[in-house]
Amino acid sequence: MSSIDPAEIANFSRHADDWWNPDGALRPLHKLNPARMEYIRDRVCAHYGRKPGGRDALKDISILDIGCGGGLLCEPMARLGASVTGLDASDAAIKAARRHADLSGLDIDYRAGSAEDLARGHKKYDVITALEILEHVADIGLLLDAVADLLKPGGIVILSTVNRTARSWILGIAAAEYILKWVPRGTHDWRKFIRPSELAAHLARAGLDAVDIAGIIYNPLEDKFSLRAGAVGMNYMMTAVRAHS
Repeated sequence: MSSIDPAEIANFSRHADDWWNPDGALRPLHKLNPARMEYIRDRVCAHYGRKPGGRDALKDISILDIGCGGGLLCEPMARLGASVTGLDASDAAIKAARRHADLSGLDIDYRAGSAEDLARGHKKYDVITALEILEHVADIGLLLDAVADLLKPGGIVILSTVNRTARSWILGIAAAEYILKWVPRGTHDWRKFIRPSELAAHLARAGLDAVDIAGIIYNPLEDKFSLRAGAVGMNYMMTAVRAHS
């Protein structure tokens, strides 16, 4: 069994050379990145008693980014001082990530493979992130079991995905894929979107407790995404901690 969906990996691998193009097929991820990084920085700093405003806010914290793609999150986390490992099932995405990290002068440990394979090793992480991938995996339970195995005692997990609502079908599929053409058609399957209660239940089964949730909203006038408490009808982020040590 595997959490990897080969069709999903093939789809994203086709855009591997476009990862760092802010106006390309992955434009929405570039737009989402500031809000995602704000949430990650603030939650990690709150958990570990750090000041979020410092240039080394994440210094010496080990972070595993599962489904890292071309490294859009890995690089800003590394710049804040974190020791970052990026994992993706797409060889093409990992090659693109390594190329860009080399150009940026950043030391990031990129690996191609699955979370289940990585969990067979002995390394554990302070923080694990898995953003915009839960709606693309073959088995979310298997993935979260691996996440729990890879997490250090006292560590935290930060996830993001899309809620399964009428709003997400209208904006996330009809508008984003067919009208605005922000992402290629077929990128998302509305049936694989995940309600917050469902994600919390999956986490609990893996021995993880959901402790925070925040919505991400889009302002078309500013062409900008931002965090908003309670606004979880579309994109949302969730933090979880170990239920048992």
